[in-house]
Amino acid sequence: MASPVRVWLNRTYAENVFFMDQLRRNPADRAVEIHATHGDPDSPVLAAADTADLEPEGLSPAGYVEYALDQCARRGIDVFVPRLHQSAVVAHRAEFEAAGTALLAPTARAVALFEDKVVAYEAVRAIGVPVPPWWRVRTADELVLAVEELEAGGHRACFKPASGAGGVGFRMVTRDSFSLAHLTGFPSPSVPLPLVVEALRAAEEPVDWLVMPRLEQPEVSVDCLTGPDDRVRLAVGRTKNGRRRGFTLHERWLAPARRIAEEFGLHHLSNVQFRMYGDRPVLMDVNTRPAGGLHQLALCGVNVPWAALRLALGDDPGELEPPFLGQDYAVVSGPRPLRPVSLPHQRAELSAPPVVPTAADAPAPAVAPAPTAAAAAAAAAASSAPVPSAPAGLS
Repeated sequence: MASPVRVWLNRTYAENVFFMDQLRRNPADRAVEIHATHGDPDSPVLAAADTADLEPEGLSPAGYVEYALDQCARRGIDVFVPRLHQSAVVAHRAEFEAAGTALLAPTARAVALFEDKVVAYEAVRAIGVPVPPWWRVRTADELVLAVEELEAGGHRACFKPASGAGGVGFRMVTRDSFSLAHLTGFPSPSVPLPLVVEALRAAEEPVDWLVMPRLEQPEVSVDCLTGPDDRVRLAVGRTKNGRRRGFTLHERWLAPARRIAEEFGLHHLSNVQFRMYGDRPVLMDVNTRPAGGLHQLALCGVNVPWAALRLALGDDPGELEPPFLGQDYAVVSGPRPLRPVSLPHQRAELSAPPVVPTAADAPAPAVAPAPTAAAAAAAAAASSAPVPSAPAGLS
């Protein structure tokens, strides 16, 4: 009987509880033990893991690499899926491999390239993939100039950090004065230009923003699985148009995503996002990590996390094609139970890690009974799962 595969996910998104579920429910029926670390003791990822630790705060990237190497050695990690400090970790890939740990992450070149959206846009445009017009701004005057040029072309301007992920810092610029209209209803990503200019001029340091036209829907996120030979094994697009989600294999989306993944060494799992600029799709962003919604491809009959794990371990799954495309769906929130005890935590049924701490080093394992449905809901963290949508035209 094959020994369990030990996988570590560091400080990742709550949605990756589904990534973990799919690893365990793999078609090979291979045992998978998951280690998770996070800065938040109430992360649902920690609750879903077999073993869990709180991450130390304040480590430099180099210090984090040392911490990660120690975790891999002590926990007997076979595959590490890094999100936090991904760039520093992949730069030391040889050291992790020497410790017996494979990195499920792209090349150091790819990670460094796509950390800066301006550098990424320039590189992607050079290989023939369409990108929207953009301005890199650091001052209030540069922002006003960029907004005026976009508005002169009939576009609505928006801005976001030149580096970042997950839509953090994204805002749309409006010429409307700040009024009660901005304080009614739900919070809006729109912000009056005069307020932004005032904040920039009062700031002690320059910003580093990308200003561009607001791109239109549909938004298509292409999940790619790419081998170390730079050949894509799987590419499936997930579409988003308002609340409605779906899937596509249309080459207008898949072909440029494959080209980016293969040209720049986006090995293992990546996510390439497109939106519409006028009547053509253009690149919006590239994520050098598994997308939070990757698990939704299960609706197409594929277990992508497991295929990626096989690839990281040198067991090439070959070319993959979803056997069907799932129906349209919507994403809704639902409860996930949290851990009822403080870290550190290990499930009692697991075998001990390679190095077992003494009683003086760590408290005894604590295991609580499964929470009731009411307790689970009260202590749940928000997560999301797909449910089918009504037929087109209904809401």
